[in-house]
Amino acid sequence: MQMQPGGRRRIDLVLGEGFLDGLEDLPVDQLRTRRGEAEQEETDLSYARRLLHGRLDLLRAEQERRAAPGADASAVSSTDEELVAALTKTLADPPGPSHGMGKHGLVEPSRVGEHRRAAEAAVADPALSDPAGMDDEALAAAVARIDALQHDVGEQRAAVQHAADALTEELGRRYREGVLHVEDVLGGADEDESAR
Repeated sequence: MQMQPGGRRRIDLVLGEGFLDGLEDLPVDQLRTRRGEAEQEETDLSYARRLLHGRLDLLRAEQERRAAPGADASAVSSTDEELVAALTKTLADPPGPSHGMGKHGLVEPSRVGEHRRAAEAAVADPALSDPAGMDDEALAAAVARIDALQHDVGEQRAAVQHAADALTEELGRRYREGVLHVEDVLGGADEDESAR
């Protein structure tokens, strides 16, 4: 899931060299297009991170249960229904507050995307579906693996948010300076030649 310089995926484009160069000279339609790409990537990364975070919460809950005084490590910690309910609750949490001046949080996750596929593959691993059935070593390894994936996704998400914010700020600057009108910033009007 790492960004690859010169790659063709959306994350390679958004985090690639030159994506934020010369923003003040870009036509409005290109600014909007780039912001849309950054927002979609940020949404997909957020979704993947939430998937991983949900699984990590379940694994850590099992570790905490075992570490509790008088805990029976052989006891089953949760029913399948309880595990599904816990994961559903994590994934149903609303997105955090939007940042910057853009439309963050209004974009739906892609149905197919590398981040989503990788996160879903990680959390769907049958070995992770029964934390209570793992020995302590396997449980610790699973926590470390999911935590590392979540950390990588979080770092990429922060970088993508920076790009989205820079694009949004440039659109905002043009609006504040009277180069664009509200409908232009929101994408409701044709590009004005003066915004070039």
